[in-house]
Amino acid sequence: MPRDELDILRDQRAPSPDEAARRRALSAAMTAFDEKNASAPQGSAKPQRPSTRPTSFWSRIMDRRFLSTPAIASILALPAAGYAAYILVNENPFGRQSPFVDSRLEEGAAPKAVTSEPAAAPPVAEREDPSRDMASGGEATETLRSFDPVPMAVAPLAEAPARLMTRQAVPGDRTASQPRPSAILPAPADPMPAIEDNRDRIQGFDTNPVRSALENPVSTFSIDVDTASYAFVRSSLKRGVLPRADTVRVEEMVNYFPYDWAGPQDAATPFNTTVSVMPTPWNDHTKLMHVAIKGFDIPPAANPASNLVFLIDTSGSMNQPDKLPLLKNAFHLLVDRLSENDTVSIVTYAGSAGTVLEPTKGSEKDKIRAALDRLEAGGSTAGEAGLRQAYRLAEQSFVEGGVNRVMLATDGDFNVGQASDEDLKRLIVSRRDSGVFLSVFGFGQGNYNDQMMQAIAQNGNGTAAYIDTLAEAEKTLVQEASSTLFPIAKDVKIQVEFNPETISEYRLIGYETRALNREDFNNDRVDAGDIGSGHSVTAIYEITPRGSPAQVIDDLRYGEAKTDNATGIAHGDEYAFVKIRYKLPDEDVSKLIETPVTPAGEIASFEAASQDQRFSVAVAAFGQKLRGADQTAGFGYDRILEIATAARGADPYGYRAEFLQLVRLASALDARR
Repeated sequence: MPRDELDILRDQRAPSPDEAARRRALSAAMTAFDEKNASAPQGSAKPQRPSTRPTSFWSRIMDRRFLSTPAIASILALPAAGYAAYILVNENPFGRQSPFVDSRLEEGAAPKAVTSEPAAAPPVAEREDPSRDMASGGEATETLRSFDPVPMAVAPLAEAPARLMTRQAVPGDRTASQPRPSAILPAPADPMPAIEDNRDRIQGFDTNPVRSALENPVSTFSIDVDTASYAFVRSSLKRGVLPRADTVRVEEMVNYFPYDWAGPQDAATPFNTTVSVMPTPWNDHTKLMHVAIKGFDIPPAANPASNLVFLIDTSGSMNQPDKLPLLKNAFHLLVDRLSENDTVSIVTYAGSAGTVLEPTKGSEKDKIRAALDRLEAGGSTAGEAGLRQAYRLAEQSFVEGGVNRVMLATDGDFNVGQASDEDLKRLIVSRRDSGVFLSVFGFGQGNYNDQMMQAIAQNGNGTAAYIDTLAEAEKTLVQEASSTLFPIAKDVKIQVEFNPETISEYRLIGYETRALNREDFNNDRVDAGDIGSGHSVTAIYEITPRGSPAQVIDDLRYGEAKTDNATGIAHGDEYAFVKIRYKLPDEDVSKLIETPVTPAGEIASFEAASQDQRFSVAVAAFGQKLRGADQTAGFGYDRILEIATAARGADPYGYRAEFLQLVRLASALDARR
């Protein structure tokens, strides 16, 4: 088989400099130049006559009045570009020589016909001659002199597009016989970016309906202190995209913000409950029942020792800037807050699970940081094996009376072992009674599995957060570290019974994915949400008083509730009765807190409510607006912005200021739809 010229040249030694050869080469080059340009006139080839048509045409196109709407712009863009290309190619309005025309041709002279037949290839021996000439030095100039660059410069320009647009005939291939195009349109300078396939898995759910207090007087749900939805919504809006309705969990948006609700006096009672009734800003004929829960804030000096297992996803899907690199920086922030009594282990999983760092004291921060820095992404995702390994390690280093927690950081793309939500849920439930809590931190977009993360967090004494920026990592792991790490109550459930004599209808805002059956409230085996140190939790009902024109459900003919209290029914003037069940972190039997809701706790006007109450209602309205709820369809973003701005109050970390920015972004994006 003949050797390639490059291989031949590579095997040859470079010739030594030769002054005589240099002179001969220079002389040959000058002679070739003189012969080629002897008859060529001085100056440039005569251009075609300039024309004002292209400039005036583009002037009309760029007139904003001409492109009055995006629809007209879209219709005219393609033919306008085609016409402009035709003018530029054929009339040469700018008076410049086309780079595709041989500058040696006189005006009116016929150019040489360029055929698509390839030049005959020289024999192998001839192709090897240049290398021998290069080795001999002087004879190389004769090769240079006899080489005519003109045909080689023109032919590829004409032949290359034809070769790209055609292919060898294949039997049965009808496209091979199609004629070649007469012209090749240039590629656009700024092609549209390819739309990435979004494989985010989000749990779908329906918005809570309006319920009749007579037919369904009891509402039961688990509390929710997760904040993942708010961060996910924020990430979408800052990318210029309105979030999908199912990514908006209103309760997580409301509970994202810290509120100064009244807390308990001491640790004997883990939290305090305050219930208020106020007018609804988006409906003059309904009221809001506002339930505020504040957890006891453990003093930093009294924080118990922590046994933490970082369970980190290092699979190939984590190889993106907003995933593993952000994850490592986020956990560095947490490491900086560890005390010498804390213990950290690191388990990673990709194709399989492994222990990267055995239990290490918090005083050895450099060792922990170095283990984090060594992590790299690659391989499949054996999340189930990683969970089993992390729980084993947490149980081996279990701290009695302390905090034992697995901290899972992942995009949720499990694809090895037990990968279904139900399988993982069963695995988590089986470890729930071990005393090891679970925190889930989500990273990235595109294949983010929010549905799986919610499933395992809600069934494993766990919480879920979404980290899209280092600032969010600081909020979750530094500023709110106590509430993230130190639980003060678990399996917290709320049950509200509405009085049909005073309330005709009610609607729970949010908590759709946290709904419980009525009988689950007294069943201590049913898992529910947890409250951390200093956590604030808010739940809001929209209630319709009896006789209000806002009532949407007709009264029953044979089961109407009496509006008077002539029969002496107890507590007939109450709006509702709120019950809360909870367990202490190391106990299995629940305790009960009861709070009646009476007109005595009603606030006369919405403006008279506290700043925190009004701000939380503004966030609830925003969440409903993003979900497309009927109740807030006529409530504009401007009103939400007005309420939130007036109720901003103290904002040391800028969370509320950022919320105002998100409302403005959503308003602008919604106006473009």
